[in-house]
Amino acid sequence: MIMNVIEIRDLDIPELSAYRSMTEAQLRHAGEGEGRFIAESPNVIEAALEAGCTPVSFISERKHLKHVEALLADRFEAAQAIPVFTADADLLEALTGFRLSRGVFCLMERREPLSVEKALKGARRIAVLEGVIDPTNIGAIFRSAAALGMDAVLVSSSCCDPLHRRAARVSMGSVFRVPWAVLPCLETDRKCTDMAALRALGFRTAALALEKDAVPIGAASLQNEPKLALLLGNEGDGLERATVESADFRVIRPMKHGVD
Repeated sequence: MIMNVIEIRDLDIPELSAYRSMTEAQLRHAGEGEGRFIAESPNVIEAALEAGCTPVSFISERKHLKHVEALLADRFEAAQAIPVFTADADLLEALTGFRLSRGVFCLMERREPLSVEKALKGARRIAVLEGVIDPTNIGAIFRSAAALGMDAVLVSSSCCDPLHRRAARVSMGSVFRVPWAVLPCLETDRKCTDMAALRALGFRTAALALEKDAVPIGAASLQNEPKLALLLGNEGDGLERATVESADFRVIRPMKHGVD
């Protein structure tokens, strides 16, 4: 396969602006469709491609061009039209501001987002994140959700974007494999998640909170629920008080070393 490899000689060309200076917020509004994002590392890029995301361009160290070729092979009839920018590691570090630890970046078009109803089709066990703002935590939660067999993840509109570059990388591509959608916050309180859509779809909610009436997450009463949503709060204070009080259950995960 012949790739459209372009040697980087000028860091200021418009085609590199997404990698050089655009913020995550600017990327979300870039392009003509649902916005764009940057995927980092061959594993994450492959997961995004398998999920149907369209590549706009690549940046790769020369020694990693073989990975780009493998990613494009047999996937795109017009692969030659996709620019693959390359340079030595030092020049790429000057472009991005950090060393490319995984060697390959890909600017991609976002897919049309799933509705809550589509994300939860056939789901029985889901995670709902409220106000989680650190992309590393978002990625770790998606990775854990995949490992624990959760059917879907919902993120409140106050959460960090799951397609944030670091979130996708930490998740090892799980953000492209686990169905997810955005659950809006209450109009009356932008910190609290609106659970109306969940209840309309038959889900009962279990708030992970250190409450006196909390039961272990493995309790039989929870296991017998046909549809259950586990609610996880932010890094500082956990779930909003109103969210905890409105939940059907309050649960804890007992920890071996004494911190719940």
